[in-house]
Amino acid sequence: MSTVFLRVDGEPVEGQGAALATDRGLGYGDGVFRTMRLRAGAIPAWALHRAKLVADAGRIGLAIGSEALDRLERDLGDLVAVCSEATVRITVTAGSGPRGYRRSPSTAARILLRAESTDDLPTLAGESVAVRLCDLRLSFQPRLAGVKHLNRLEQVLARAEWDDPATAEGLMLDVEDTLVCGTMSNLFIVEGERLSTPLIDRCGVAGVQRHRILEWARRNGVEAVEQRLPAERLHGEVSVLVSNSVLGVRWVSHVDQRALAGKPTMFDALTEWVDRA
Repeated sequence: MSTVFLRVDGEPVEGQGAALATDRGLGYGDGVFRTMRLRAGAIPAWALHRAKLVADAGRIGLAIGSEALDRLERDLGDLVAVCSEATVRITVTAGSGPRGYRRSPSTAARILLRAESTDDLPTLAGESVAVRLCDLRLSFQPRLAGVKHLNRLEQVLARAEWDDPATAEGLMLDVEDTLVCGTMSNLFIVEGERLSTPLIDRCGVAGVQRHRILEWARRNGVEAVEQRLPAERLHGEVSVLVSNSVLGVRWVSHVDQRALAGKPTMFDALTEWVDRA
């Protein structure tokens, strides 16, 4: 039998600490996650988040059993009992396993729930943000396109490109200089009463909020297309929206200090529906 020597920051660990220290999510990014906001004791669109978590896990070959999902929902119930406003992250990993890239056939998915109270998170509806274009380019990997997997190093490096608090987000291009998403958001270009959002078929994350915006467009007869969006599209008379499940939907006032067309006329109706749906 092999001997495993394990310390974390110089201290020996055992039990659950040792299990987490050998987790494949930490070692190889072998897992998926979702981040969302708990508001007034509920997670908006929880059914969509749950379905996306299961689907993303399935895309990388991880099965989340019904018992594990039931346990997760009990944990969320315990969270609501002590906190009504929080930022919630659910991480699913391939669990602990031996050294090496091959998953053990007996390894079961591990679910981690983390929540941080956000009683002081301001109401953001209607506010604008300034963004920048990131220098780092997203590489293509169609097998993982759309999946919110644990390998976020491209986003980490892109976010390290600026420290100006007035810049709220960075828009990311792929290696063909086509718009894909923000470091932490999806994006939409608004031209009149038409929405365009990047295709997420070669890289990037397809967020739940993106799905909800497209659903709002379908319900309200607003033309919405998923297509390749060259960076030059930002130089026309357009408005831009960015969205995620924590901050909601925001309209972009400036890209790299260049003013855009401003708040789109559909914005208030869209955000009112997203906030209550």
